[in-house]
Amino acid sequence: WIKFEEKVEDGGERWSAPHVPVLPLHSLFQLRTCLEKGTMLLDLDAPCFKEIIDKALSGQPEEAELQPELRERLAALLLCQPRHQPTKSRLQHLTELGLSPCQGNSKRWFEPRAQLSKTPLKEQLRNQFKKKVPPGAEAAHVAVGEVEFLEKPFTAFIRLRRGVSLGSLAEVALPSRFLFILLGPRAKVKAYHEVGRAMATLLADELTVLPPGKWDPSARIPPPSCLLSPHRSLHGHETTQEPAFARPLSLARQSRGNGDMAAAGERASLGHLHSREELERTGRLFGGLLQDIRRKAPWYGSDFYDALHPQCLSAVLYIYLATVTNAITFGGMLGDATANMQGVLESFLGTAFAGSIFCLFSGQPLTILSSTGPVLVFERLLFSFSQDHRLDYLEFRLWIGLWVAFFGVVLVATEASHLVRYFTRFTEEGFCALISLIFIYDSLKKMLSLADTFPINWQYRLGNATSYSCICNLSSLSHSSAGNDTPFPSPLAPWQPLTAPAALSKSQCLGRGGHLVGTSCQYVPDVTLISFLLFGGTLLSCTVLKHFRSSRYFTAGVRKLVSDFAIILAILASCTVDAALGLETPKLLVPNELKPTNPARGWIVFPFGANPWWVCLVSVVPAILVTILIFMDQQITAVILNRREYKLQKGAGFHLDLLCVSLLMVVTSITGLPWYVSATVISLAHMESLRKESETSVPGEHPEFLGIREQRLTGLAVFILTGVSVFMAPVLR
Repeated sequence: WIKFEEKVEDGGERWSAPHVPVLPLHSLFQLRTCLEKGTMLLDLDAPCFKEIIDKALSGQPEEAELQPELRERLAALLLCQPRHQPTKSRLQHLTELGLSPCQGNSKRWFEPRAQLSKTPLKEQLRNQFKKKVPPGAEAAHVAVGEVEFLEKPFTAFIRLRRGVSLGSLAEVALPSRFLFILLGPRAKVKAYHEVGRAMATLLADELTVLPPGKWDPSARIPPPSCLLSPHRSLHGHETTQEPAFARPLSLARQSRGNGDMAAAGERASLGHLHSREELERTGRLFGGLLQDIRRKAPWYGSDFYDALHPQCLSAVLYIYLATVTNAITFGGMLGDATANMQGVLESFLGTAFAGSIFCLFSGQPLTILSSTGPVLVFERLLFSFSQDHRLDYLEFRLWIGLWVAFFGVVLVATEASHLVRYFTRFTEEGFCALISLIFIYDSLKKMLSLADTFPINWQYRLGNATSYSCICNLSSLSHSSAGNDTPFPSPLAPWQPLTAPAALSKSQCLGRGGHLVGTSCQYVPDVTLISFLLFGGTLLSCTVLKHFRSSRYFTAGVRKLVSDFAIILAILASCTVDAALGLETPKLLVPNELKPTNPARGWIVFPFGANPWWVCLVSVVPAILVTILIFMDQQITAVILNRREYKLQKGAGFHLDLLCVSLLMVVTSITGLPWYVSATVISLAHMESLRKESETSVPGEHPEFLGIREQRLTGLAVFILTGVSVFMAPVLR
């Protein structure tokens, strides 16, 4: 028992899953009788197990006192080394089975009748249960069974004054505090076992008794995910303690109670921002910004050395893959939407620059900057508007970005971020749903457009393979050039055999004025089919592997490894899908010369010259819309990341984050790079990859969540690697 009961599975090789103990009511009555009639020693001072046994045997009531011979035999039996259940890993078991096919010849770490050791054995110190026991815990020992030389049961309950190490008695090397012994004739072996289970349950946790009824004693009830306190209600008022026989069956009621508790916690989380000091107004210009800087400055040094942990290395790899594929995807979409005025190369450079600056100077460095769906929609509309009204897109965009940066600084100066106090969970979820729908719509639209570019050849018949052909007809060119000195022969002329020019490529043929003739000239590869197979197969595989984490196969470590592999598989598969969708990423990454994707533009956008002078004034109107969009996108993401449930210790920086995003708008607009704002999905993934959990957790319960490993180094490393990836075109290809 470690809070919940575990049984040795059939075969005696491993422990069962933790479950709620189910006890017959009769076993409690028998336990009460044993405690009333047996030996009871409370606050006993004894330094070793032998002295405890001697005092227990000599402290019996007169009517139950044992004969000296029986007492010696009983003492010798109790002082034997217990045969504990081995807690070896499956790898150790497989190794032992391979070395010794006969299990009966396997060597145990104790002799069958060896005497109890006064010091813990090495196997006890290495026991895997040690890490599951919380600090300060003490052990209780329950020894029950049948003895052939006893005619009546012997019962003893001992409570030591203080925890004492009893050598090799305990399965785990812990100080012992309680002992219960029940030995008797063979007639009632099962009864002894149930009495021992009842005592072990009482020593481990509060007791819940099932009322009389047709209950299957072999049924195992899994531990509830959340236990309500029996002493206080949700609002802190005292509650009436139900008697043992009436408290029980309400595992269904208890689960409903857990749901009520979770709902109450959810309601409480809706108002989690109303009392945050980060959002209190100071009434001074830039007052909130100055408070953010004062709050975050003392933590700046620790934001780097707190990252010196192996968990941060895995987080960098995970978020790097997510960021790179996101940059590829959005770069391709921006290239399609803006005639390659912004492409994958610009997306990589902008992500690396903006993300690095943000991680160095922001108030919440766990945030990951990226292009988002709403910004992509605005870029598409802005380019279309510029084309319709014959305006230079990048110059028009530059003025909008400058106005957005100005409005952002004004919002920071006036402490407008305090408005996020009134964002509800409905607002957050609605905005996240909008972003998700934009992603889904764009991806499905791209997938469906493949059917037009690469139509599936439904008329293909394998039996007609010999009749399929496509050759270049240059006969018209040959006839028109009859007056020339060197006429070009036609490969399709009936009076002339097929010659080498028939092997011309499609572009060469059309370039020479010919045309294609044949039944397979319109054939295209099955890009559409393979893309849908990749799309659906990736989704199905990753869904199955994600659910595998909570399955009962293998150990928790193996399941977690497989689940993480599923995430990486999804990311890598998305690269393949993006390539299949025609994004042509390798052509857009130029490792030798950092030239813009579109040769018609440069790396600096000039504010005047291409558009009329009044465009800088008209840009105010769309800039207001973009400001609202950026403010909502940035602050809602910040609200989600800074929830109380994440137990962040270094505080938030709503005003400082908004200032960083606003100033980055100036640089990205002048250089023609994409605009960046906090990406909700990747930022949440970054937070989840840095979760800290307790190493000691009771079997059957999840490890205690301790918080997030707050630092700046993982995000900074991710964006530096993203910038270096520009020169990794051969690898990414």
